[in-house]
Amino acid sequence: MNGFLPVSREDMEKRGWKQPDFVYVTGDAYVDHPSFGPAIISRVLEAAGYKVAMLPQPDWKDEDSVRVFGRPRLAFLVSGGNMDSMVNHYSVSKHRRKQDSYTPGGVMGKRPDRAVTVYCNLIRRVYKNVPVIIGGIEASLRRLAHYAYWPDQVKRSVLMASQADLLSYGMGERSIREIADALAAGIPVSQITWVAGTAWHAKSPEEIPDAELLPDFETVRADKRAYARSFAVQYENTDPTRGKRLAEGYGVRGYVVQNPPAMPLSQREMDEVYDLPYMRAWHPMYDKEGGIPAFSEVRFSLTSSRGCFGSCSFCALAFHQGRIVQSRSHGSILNEAKRLTEDPLFKGYIHDVGGPTADFRFPACDRQLKKGACPKRQCLFPSPCKNLKAGHRDYLELLRKLRALPGVKRVFIRSGIRFDYVMADPDDTFFKELCRYHISGQLKVAPEHVSPRVLHYMGKPEFSVYLAFAEKYRRINKELGKKQYLVPYLMSSHPGCTVKDAVLLAEYLRDTGHAPEQVQDFYPTPSTLSTCMYYTGLDPRTMKTVYVPRKAREKAMQRALMQYRLPENRRLVLEALKEAGRSDLVGFGPKCLIRPRKGGKIWN
Repeated sequence: MNGFLPVSREDMEKRGWKQPDFVYVTGDAYVDHPSFGPAIISRVLEAAGYKVAMLPQPDWKDEDSVRVFGRPRLAFLVSGGNMDSMVNHYSVSKHRRKQDSYTPGGVMGKRPDRAVTVYCNLIRRVYKNVPVIIGGIEASLRRLAHYAYWPDQVKRSVLMASQADLLSYGMGERSIREIADALAAGIPVSQITWVAGTAWHAKSPEEIPDAELLPDFETVRADKRAYARSFAVQYENTDPTRGKRLAEGYGVRGYVVQNPPAMPLSQREMDEVYDLPYMRAWHPMYDKEGGIPAFSEVRFSLTSSRGCFGSCSFCALAFHQGRIVQSRSHGSILNEAKRLTEDPLFKGYIHDVGGPTADFRFPACDRQLKKGACPKRQCLFPSPCKNLKAGHRDYLELLRKLRALPGVKRVFIRSGIRFDYVMADPDDTFFKELCRYHISGQLKVAPEHVSPRVLHYMGKPEFSVYLAFAEKYRRINKELGKKQYLVPYLMSSHPGCTVKDAVLLAEYLRDTGHAPEQVQDFYPTPSTLSTCMYYTGLDPRTMKTVYVPRKAREKAMQRALMQYRLPENRRLVLEALKEAGRSDLVGFGPKCLIRPRKGGKIWN
């Protein structure tokens, strides 16, 4: 039966079901579109012959809210949604956000903080013995002990906190099918310990085959050096080919065991996932509230790939999607594009064709397909690896085919390109066609900073690479007769960034005339290299000390320097310049950031 999956008992009974196999509890509203993880997992299970009922945003204060479908035959599946619930709820300054884009009408408060844990505990109160399996970004990045920025403490694995039976991490299509088949075969969930891409609970070391023991939870909670060493081991084992089984102790409660990551999907398998019968819409029950804001961002966009070998330190993709890029075929993407042109609201503009990084379509090198990603070497940092296959021919062909489709006026790229990867490509054809066809007035790229030290800790290329890119961008647009702007994403307060480094960034903004309307402050989210540096003050790759701007006043100064022209930032900018010893930047000359007070006094 086509259509949305059941969201009520009435829907279930219309399908002739007496009981679902799985009830999928999610912190997001129900949007049946492949940009939403719950939609993918539920459709993958449906394609495998399982009955899946959707329970979006249940009332976590009401036990009856999880009784809608009764006891599922096989398991409850629980996800916090497309975003970590804490990131969804709180800004980097820990202020409550005003909108939840994954909720009808953008209303805040329809999901709890730490949604995975709260939902699981609710289910456990109602159904004592039903298997509970957690997944999605929130569970994936909290699968082992992790630093939580909001309470400023190390938290135990979400598998322990939630009382779940099994955790599926990363992109879960492979693992969820294997788990479902094992449950359907009558294997107790406690014995499903072999599935790649999962974490499970062991009572004793004897139950754990061939695992590398990490420092136990109490040790990493008490000792920042132990935390950093543990994170380094985890980071080196995110590859499905090279990755080892890891185990983390919890005293009398036993161990959390993380199996190696699941293997990437082949192109055929990716096509099968994205060709499933999604409704590509929010559920009609949300129409009266105006729908789901997040869906508007992806409605006319196309996912081309997943995974990223860019490995920025502040990004969790290495832990979640992995470094090996997987892509869909041209045919699969073109078929989806043709469906977009049939949408009555489609105006001829495809908003994006990409993934975590738009212009990554294949693994960085042939070696990755055979031996996995290098544990000690990154593909683009500090400079492109000699084995990197930097080319855009396939992506160019795809974009040309999309531009030629009847009903398509323009095809834009908004999910971001890696400017260093573009510069590594000896052929400028992509760069020229990018500027000619795929930009709407401005191109956003992410150099993030100008300081060599900060860029090193960020895992970003030298700033000279960005400057060369910017110059080539200017030249190509001039040749095309186009006025198109380059907008750099820049970040303040990243580990390693001192006030002096922040002043260097302000000087760059002065020299280029760029005045950012919004400032991106570093946000320590679970399971990134940068978050480990922020918490421990150590670079886990070298165990060397890293300066970390933690105090609210210093972070405010670094933000203010990025918007030094605003009158309300004058006092903070002045304070920052005084701390940096840069009185030369206070005055009336063309290089000065701010003017002195009347009477010529600088520091008051």
